[in-house]
Amino acid sequence: MEESRPMHRLRKALTRGNLWLYVLSKLRRGRVYAYGLSKDLKLDYGWSHGLITGYVVLYKLEAEGLISSEFEGRRKYYKITKKGIKELMKAKRYLHQLSTRL
Repeated sequence: MEESRPMHRLRKALTRGNLWLYVLSKLRRGRVYAYGLSKDLKLDYGWSHGLITGYVVLYKLEAEGLISSEFEGRRKYYKITKKGIKELMKAKRYLHQLSTRL
């Protein structure tokens, strides 16, 4: 069945438009190698994003102190910080409250 335009816009806003939520949720389960992030999100949530988009989101999250990174050999791994966990929990509470009001 074909998706309506409003539903397409909603899905886009809740996925690509808020990629940071998915990244923080993934990091909550363990550290992540940036290159594999898109594949991991596809497996976990059923949709993917562009490779560069993932790097941009990781860069912004690290600049905001929500994640940190460390090199292991030539690979850079990311993990969530305490601040990131708090922000993720706030976002999840907000989405839950919003969904119950709809």
